[in-house]
Amino acid sequence: MAAPTLATLLDLERKVWEALRAGDAAADARLLAADFIGVYPSGVEGREGHAAQLAAGPTVAAFEIREPKMIPLGDDAALLIYLAGFHRPDEPETERGMYVSSLWRRRGAGWANIFSQDTPLD
Repeated sequence: MAAPTLATLLDLERKVWEALRAGDAAADARLLAADFIGVYPSGVEGREGHAAQLAAGPTVAAFEIREPKMIPLGDDAALLIYLAGFHRPDEPETERGMYVSSLWRRRGAGWANIFSQDTPLD
């Protein structure tokens, strides 16, 4: 099997952001591995914790992925690093930013996010 492309990883990552924008916890969970780990300023979360943030509805009103870079880790894994610009639903006029590192691994016929770390901009 061939290593993933940057376009493939960006498509997957956008689907995660779209789930956050739609408030779709099921779609969010489908993109994350069962053993997913996320490292955030608020602490460490698994897949259930990541999806649970959507219980009250969307957490993102709009987003943009900027400056994406990919580090291939063989045919079955790659790290996507980028700057995210986004707006919260309760503050649509305020853009926030963070650097994101997102590790994707091939699982069967598809891909799953196994690790993510967010670093907010000052």
